[in-house]
Amino acid sequence: MEFNLTWILLGLPVAFVLGWLASRWDLRQVRADNRQAPKAYFKGLNFLLNEQQDKAIDAFIEAVQNDPDTSELHFALGNLFRRRGEYNRAVRVHEHLLSRGDLSRSDRDRAQHALAHDFLKAGLLDRAEDALRRLEGTAFEAEARLALLAIYERSRDWGQAAAIAGKMQQAGQGDFSTRLAHYLCEDAQTRMAQGQFDAARKLLEQALATAPQAPRPLLELAQLQQRCAQPAQALDTLENLARQAPASLPLAATLLVDVAQATGQQARVQGLLETQYRQAPSLDLLQALVALDQHIGVPDAPGRARLVQHLDHEPSLVAAAQWLQGETLAEEQYHPAVQKALDHAAKPLTRYRCAACGFEARQHFWHCPGCQSWDSYPARRVEEL
Repeated sequence: MEFNLTWILLGLPVAFVLGWLASRWDLRQVRADNRQAPKAYFKGLNFLLNEQQDKAIDAFIEAVQNDPDTSELHFALGNLFRRRGEYNRAVRVHEHLLSRGDLSRSDRDRAQHALAHDFLKAGLLDRAEDALRRLEGTAFEAEARLALLAIYERSRDWGQAAAIAGKMQQAGQGDFSTRLAHYLCEDAQTRMAQGQFDAARKLLEQALATAPQAPRPLLELAQLQQRCAQPAQALDTLENLARQAPASLPLAATLLVDVAQATGQQARVQGLLETQYRQAPSLDLLQALVALDQHIGVPDAPGRARLVQHLDHEPSLVAAAQWLQGETLAEEQYHPAVQKALDHAAKPLTRYRCAACGFEARQHFWHCPGCQSWDSYPARRVEEL
């Protein structure tokens, strides 16, 4: 067969045209894909700003499918899943980010931080602790330590909490001396419950050295001394409490009455209570003074006079109900019903209220069970706030 050069000359232009068309088609496809990804991304942002989280998630998923290498889309998607409570999906998104080999160091730390928050929100404290510890030496170190501190406090692991608080104090993140004293007091309470009084005393003395201005170590040391049949030492400790933190003395009012009886120092304790009561009237101090009057053997009139004097300065339903208990009414048959109604109305007023979250309780807490704040309960009843 004879070779025909004409066909080659005709075929070259055709091949050139086909190649040019193919290249143009590829460019159009790339441009279409590039336009599609930002379009889905901005659509997701629009839904997010309009509080339409379901549609925003769908738009971000579409954007991620079109451009799987964009880390910002993954972060936005993971945060949306967490806000909706879909923690498993958020974990998968952030773990996928961490598995990528081309991720920058800053984005890797950011993904690790987001993953730790996923575990925290899901209540997986063990996995959250491990994720947070991986953030040591990163830009998220300070936040990670705060989160670890919250985990150890919730789990009552006071040793680990003290270690983290010590690191934070050394790093200049704040003064944690009072909180460290609380940890020692919590540990001391556990030892006292186990009958290890010597160990508890050492912990409380360490707490005093750590935070000399804190009232809790002094109060709990006095309780320990009273429990160990050392009322004289307990009285000295409570007088120190009155000097160091007089606002906290109402918390020790009942203990002061017990110590006064055990030592025979009723006059000394009465003087201490009256001095503090004049400076800052308190229901607990008032009731301690009334109780001391009864223990000393003073007739009932002085105690009742104290209640009336308190009512002159403080309109207290609690004091009024207590005064009425010893009063004889003109129609005495109605006294029990009236007394019961007053006591029922006054009962909520004798609670303590957290200044941070408003959680109310019958007993005083150093660590709020509602919001986990420290020292958020004033040493005064709800009626006095």
